[in-house]
Amino acid sequence: MNPITRINPAELSPPHGFSHAVTATGGRLVFLAGQTALDDDGKVVGATLPEQFETALGNLLTALRAAGGAPTSLARVTVYTTDVAGYRAHARELGAVWRRLAGREYPAMAVVGAVRLWDEQAMVEIDGIAVLD
Repeated sequence: MNPITRINPAELSPPHGFSHAVTATGGRLVFLAGQTALDDDGKVVGATLPEQFETALGNLLTALRAAGGAPTSLARVTVYTTDVAGYRAHARELGAVWRRLAGREYPAMAVVGAVRLWDEQAMVEIDGIAVLD
């Protein structure tokens, strides 16, 4: 049984690509460090925000799987981007990447604009919290 329940009240606007609230009971918490589009050699890859998003999300999910979790274990995700306008412009494409890699069970999410990320070439960084059975 999944310890996570997603809540989307009818009184709020319909969520697209996130859940308004997530409850978690029991289980073990996994705190996932911010992941950018780093390859195995520690170099940022991808010339576009969607390319970098795909790699960063893949890296986050790799760390989650190594901790014993799955995409459905994600309770909270924060996306930091140096280009909020670009993120909004590519929202459909980013959503398709999310669904392909993580499915349709969305965590509570936020997108935060950042002047710069740790890796200067990075356009996006993703961190999260997961709950395991």
